[in-house]
Amino acid sequence: METIQKFYIYARKSTDVEDKQVLSIEAQLVELREYAKRESLHIAAEFIEKKSAKTTGRPIFDRLLGEIEKNGGNILAWHPDRLARNSVDGGQIIYLLDAGKIGTLKFPAFWFENTSQGKFMLSIAFGQSKYYVDNLSENTKRGLRQKVRCGEYPSHAPIGYINDVRTKTVIVNKRLAPIVLAVFELYAKGNQTLESVAVFMKSKGITTKSGKQLTKDQIKRILVNPFYYGHFRYCGEVYEGKHKAIIEKRLFDRVQALIAKRCHPQKGATAPQVFCGLLTCATCNMAITAEKKIKHQKNGNTHEYIYYRCTRKHKTIACKEPPVTEPELAEQLSDIFQGYALPESWATSLGKMLDEDERKAEQSASMFVANAQTRLAGLQSKLQRLLDGYLDQDIDQQTYRSKQGELMSEKKSLEEQVGKLTLAGRAWVEPMRQWLKQAVSLREIAKSGDFVAIKDAFLKMDGLNLFLNSKKVQPTAAPDSFLPPENIWDLLRKTQEKRAQMRSNFPKSSFLVRFYAHARTHFSTKCEK
Repeated sequence: METIQKFYIYARKSTDVEDKQVLSIEAQLVELREYAKRESLHIAAEFIEKKSAKTTGRPIFDRLLGEIEKNGGNILAWHPDRLARNSVDGGQIIYLLDAGKIGTLKFPAFWFENTSQGKFMLSIAFGQSKYYVDNLSENTKRGLRQKVRCGEYPSHAPIGYINDVRTKTVIVNKRLAPIVLAVFELYAKGNQTLESVAVFMKSKGITTKSGKQLTKDQIKRILVNPFYYGHFRYCGEVYEGKHKAIIEKRLFDRVQALIAKRCHPQKGATAPQVFCGLLTCATCNMAITAEKKIKHQKNGNTHEYIYYRCTRKHKTIACKEPPVTEPELAEQLSDIFQGYALPESWATSLGKMLDEDERKAEQSASMFVANAQTRLAGLQSKLQRLLDGYLDQDIDQQTYRSKQGELMSEKKSLEEQVGKLTLAGRAWVEPMRQWLKQAVSLREIAKSGDFVAIKDAFLKMDGLNLFLNSKKVQPTAAPDSFLPPENIWDLLRKTQEKRAQMRSNFPKSSFLVRFYAHARTHFSTKCEK
């Protein structure tokens, strides 16, 4: 007696909002039931879900797979994209097919059979579904960015405006706009609070969806929203909008001044100091943080000091590194720059060497590519003659395959050499040229006294770590196994020190030639990686 195979119907739509895809579930069920009747399929249960398949975590889908893992069965769905639009769920279905838990899948709009080819096609369908979702997301974001650039607000309109579904723009709400204007004028008088403004808005019929009075945070968001004077904020940036303004910018500025005057800073909140995140403690390897100290003198004067010290967060080491004041730290960092700054005369000489190397590399590359192109044309001609000889039966199949393999291998190797030389042959030149400019600029940055510029310059010095040891800053080259012969900044400092010690015995040119050779190796290896 033939065993009746049980099928589970799975129908899904991507949202639980009732006015979207309202016919999707019903249409799927009608089609699936008719298909099951036409194919004489026994339906054991129906699983209906209103949730996106872009990510994992669909409870009804998980319940369906749990039932199949426990008792086995088959699935009937409209299309593979109803089952999965992400790699995890799609992989789980294919795994259950491999394990024999799922006997087969049926789709009115997609062919499938439980074979290696069928599972391969199913995996492609799942991949296409995921690509559709990812591509849709990218297209949506691109559309929103373009809308923002055109001055159109891409979200829900704030109170006082409405979204016009016909033109897909934001227009003024003629009933609420005067109330919003009155709110700004009321608060700008200076004798009103956020609470009293909320009471005023409730008296005018502006409340939450549940009919409650707006909170103080909601009122503040209205008062600081630039949308009302013609601009709008999107992803942290302010853009000029095409919508009509409700208030003047002068009124908005008066309100902002009052809010800034009345706001209460959070206790304990301090602005991050400039050199935080730059140094590490030499004793316990923890981060260096900043601490502000205020000293009150008997004569009534007050002085503020900023100290940098270890965070002392190591679990086993009791760090006792002493703190250092910000002026002392800045002076030390400026002095360190002097050891890494490239003299102008050195930069000029190194630049000339670099230009000469670039010129020679271009000539060499051009000659090699020209010769290689000639050789490639010859190989292509040989391959064609070999094929003609085989088709004319002048040579046997074994000889043809052997010679073809040799020629194809030689052709591929030559093409790779040409591609590598064309793309990466001079790739190191521009990074080294930029490094020369950076190294020369250090001296001016050190003289400027600009703390922010000093920190940024140190952060751009790849492979250089700064440690604080007994109130002294110690620069150390980070170990870098793939950048021979050593860190470029450390090499520059050592070269200058050695040149200073042996100034009378060795000409500058000999030091520069050796340094240039090391620098070229450094940037060439870095570009290859």
